[in-house]
Amino acid sequence: MFCQAPVLWDRARDFQVYDAFGNMWLDWTSGVLVANVGHANPKVKQAIVETVQKDLLHTFAFPNAIREALIGRLIDKAPPPLDKVYLFTTGSETTECAIKLARTYGQTLDPDKIVILTFENAFHGRTLGAQMAGGIPSLKRWIKEPAPGFYQVPFPDGFRTQKYTFSDFLGSIARYGLDPHRIAGVMLESYQGGGASFAPIDFVQSLRAWCDAHEIQLIFDEVQAGFGRTGRYFAFEHYQVVPDMICCGKGMSSSLPISALIGKSVIMDLQEAGEMTSTHAGNPVCCAAALASLEIIDDEDLVEKAENLGRILHEELGKLDHGMIGAVHGKGLVAGLHIVAPTTGEPDSARAAEIVYQCFIRGLLLFAPLGFAGATIKICPPLTITEEALKEGVEVLDQAVRVVLKTPELVH
Repeated sequence: MFCQAPVLWDRARDFQVYDAFGNMWLDWTSGVLVANVGHANPKVKQAIVETVQKDLLHTFAFPNAIREALIGRLIDKAPPPLDKVYLFTTGSETTECAIKLARTYGQTLDPDKIVILTFENAFHGRTLGAQMAGGIPSLKRWIKEPAPGFYQVPFPDGFRTQKYTFSDFLGSIARYGLDPHRIAGVMLESYQGGGASFAPIDFVQSLRAWCDAHEIQLIFDEVQAGFGRTGRYFAFEHYQVVPDMICCGKGMSSSLPISALIGKSVIMDLQEAGEMTSTHAGNPVCCAAALASLEIIDDEDLVEKAENLGRILHEELGKLDHGMIGAVHGKGLVAGLHIVAPTTGEPDSARAAEIVYQCFIRGLLLFAPLGFAGATIKICPPLTITEEALKEGVEVLDQAVRVVLKTPELVH
């Protein structure tokens, strides 16, 4: 599983990571977009400790007050008519569940309404159904015999796929020979995780209207995008639409493994009692951490802070023009630097990896490049980061880019 910069984590506090030898890194990973309210937030720690000391470590599917409070908070934050929640452990479980519910509902309308439509380069998790829905072919090699009913179309990211209109989307469906009445659900990341890339607002609004016209469930995968990350509580709010289901995880607890699917009663109530149980889903200790984290996001105005600091981050990143940055995508406190070869404009994974390494040795922690051709550097610090630390990180990044630009052995 190891593929990151060689930091032996010993502890992490707020937006700083420490090893056991006294070294400290400015964290621009949030532990892969988990620590939205900072690492080891004292209020989150207190909520965990209080729950443990109460001797409530596991309840299976039996109800408890902490679970009820968390579900109530999630429903309060979701737009109407989304009024039901399933709790799980991982993001993949939520996307799998969304696929299951979309197909289940589709078959109440037509036995052949089972198609799940997703987008190229999308990532929806590492379990079988989630990878069937994903749009990264290399992650599907192990499947060998794909299940029917999964289709991918281009994602209009404005860089690698520059001119892809909603009419083009309809054309893609037509080329597959798909009748919209066979499509049960359309699932997309609110921004594509690999590149921090948003779709055009008018594209998504047209998609919403089209789904309504054909009784198709519109599912937003918010697993890495939610809870303030983009300067909105949910990233889909940038599109001014309301989905039928929201997949949540990662930054929901800022610590322990927990995820949620939020949806409408007409969809969520389709399963019989006992059909959606999961051994560790809604674990009370994880619920306590999540409830505390969501309270901190509100109490400390972290959504607004992410929006304000995001303007600064993207303005500073826009100044880094050394011929290797093909595009800077993202909103709020998430950004993707699309690294390209200066002479060809093609994705350059070697230079991207070296930039990450040069940042690491200078005290700035990023995770390994990802996205299209493995050439995108992801920036996603905790929402609690200070303006001073954010600007310092950009300065280090600038130094790293300059060093890599002068490294001839990286030229292909």
